[in-house]
Amino acid sequence: MRVLGIDTSLRSTGVGVVESRGSTMTAVEHGRIHNADRLLLSECLRRLDAGIRELITRTHPDVAALEDIFFCKNARTAMVLGEARGVVIAACAASGLPVFAYEPRRIKKAIAGNGAADKLQVRKMIMALLALKDEPQEDAGDALAIAVCHLHHQTSFAALEPKPI
Repeated sequence: MRVLGIDTSLRSTGVGVVESRGSTMTAVEHGRIHNADRLLLSECLRRLDAGIRELITRTHPDVAALEDIFFCKNARTAMVLGEARGVVIAACAASGLPVFAYEPRRIKKAIAGNGAADKLQVRKMIMALLALKDEPQEDAGDALAIAVCHLHHQTSFAALEPKPI
């Protein structure tokens, strides 16, 4: 199974594809879709859509997973994040991928065993779990963690499995 993990943001969206064969997980590809601050919102959203669709075409994931919405103090930030997340979900749906969402604490617990783990702990565990030689960029590391979280939540107990959004 191949999982596309996406850490959604407008300016720097982390992406990571993880493949699972038996008990072995491998990072197929990871990086980020970067948008310069000077770009209009509409252009950033267009580029995000194109980047996600191109990655799906190139890596052929079976499902997509992303971080669930979290609390934002700034309403404008929350709205822009929601727009970016909507573009990501639509791009995945247009490609026929089911999309799953996980709470940040659930992702951290699945990777580091602690829902309050810091980002560095999570990235170091991702490096160990996927046998990465170099530390991934923060956004890409988060995306890989989301993908691994989804793989960890695949069980034979259908009632316990997460449902696509």
